[in-house]
Amino acid sequence: MANIIMGHRMNEQFRTFVEGLHPKFEKLMTMEPVVDGRLPKIMPGSGIYLFSEGDKHLYIGRTRNLRRRYSQHCRPSSKHNQAPFAFKLAKKALGIGKASYKPGEGSRIGLSENAEFALAFSQALARIRAMEFRFVEEADPTAQCLLEVYASVALMTPHNDFETS
Repeated sequence: MANIIMGHRMNEQFRTFVEGLHPKFEKLMTMEPVVDGRLPKIMPGSGIYLFSEGDKHLYIGRTRNLRRRYSQHCRPSSKHNQAPFAFKLAKKALGIGKASYKPGEGSRIGLSENAEFALAFSQALARIRAMEFRFVEEADPTAQCLLEVYASVALMTPHNDFETS
């Protein structure tokens, strides 16, 4: 009987991860946001990040290199596979549903080669450059993943989905 009861208890390692989520989330939300790409000289390597427009929180991501990831999200020369948030914004602006992984006009590559989509993507990159950017350090990959999901759910970020193909 004890084994059955223990089987229903939360794993202690997982509980430790979960208990650390909200304090990190609070740190993220109380950070003075970066604006206009003015990243601090000293910043953590790994963590999660948040893009917002005023009080509208739009997208949460995670990375092993915050500085590089920020640059990829908003650099004018970024490609569709480097800037998934801009890709999502461009699709939404043009009323395009889910991109296909099959070759053709509806694929990610096909869309990126379309002049109208390329313009929408470029505009999305510029929009992201103007957004507020917050981040919090989290080096552990499992805790980072859980924190990304936690923040996305807590903030109801409209451009996050965890769907896989």
